[in-house]
Amino acid sequence: MTKRVVRPVTSSWVGFRTLLYKEVLRFWKVAFQTVMAPVLTALLFLLIFSHVLDRHVTVYGDIGYTTFLVPGLVMMSLLQNAFANSSSSLIQSKITGNIIFVLLPPISYRQFYTAYVTASIIRGLCVGAGVLLVSLPFVEVPLAHPEWALAFAVLGGGMLGSMGVIAGIWAEKFDQLAAFQNFLIMPLTMLSGVFYSIHSLPQVWQDVSHANPFFFMIDGFRYGFFGQSDVSPWLSLAVVTAGFVMLAALTLAMLARGYKLRN
Repeated sequence: MTKRVVRPVTSSWVGFRTLLYKEVLRFWKVAFQTVMAPVLTALLFLLIFSHVLDRHVTVYGDIGYTTFLVPGLVMMSLLQNAFANSSSSLIQSKITGNIIFVLLPPISYRQFYTAYVTASIIRGLCVGAGVLLVSLPFVEVPLAHPEWALAFAVLGGGMLGSMGVIAGIWAEKFDQLAAFQNFLIMPLTMLSGVFYSIHSLPQVWQDVSHANPFFFMIDGFRYGFFGQSDVSPWLSLAVVTAGFVMLAALTLAMLARGYKLRN
């Protein structure tokens, strides 16, 4: 009589789900700080700029400035918080030393990447939805093509989540991470057309804006609301998709080598 060997049911997907749950729970447990605070900041931007410029500026012919501003603020908040989620999690884990508990389980580097980026997208979507909801009592915002808005929101969150993973791996202290955010992420988002249409700029600055990948994320996302944009939404989709693929490939290559993680 042969004994039946019962093997424990272990799977790297269990580790993936646990890591994803941990990353989502990490920001959700302090949602007042990680979700409500950026929503309040975006609302202040909306109230101040709309008070000053709403009666003086129209965009795309007949769209009021406050209406035009809302999708830009939603996407800006989404991008910044997607970056903050993965980057802050990794740098904290590295500095406190508990990154070892993430690296020891049998999780592939692809699942490691997917868990962090998915959690970043979820946080970005939560913040973006919050900004949109608090804006609705002040201005009516159309939603011409919701599928386009969702596509750019997910791809944009994925791009910034990937950049956050790169920054979190590269940085060895909080000062380096702050420099990455203050000198790269913040300028690119603020100069991406959040507060203006690039057609209001001189031609040379329009050309410069086309070199900013964040512009295509904002412009494509805004097309989902108004059905109008500064450039073709298909061009924006191609640029954002290509950017996401390149950043994902770079991040996966760093993780596969264990760059600054397996010292």
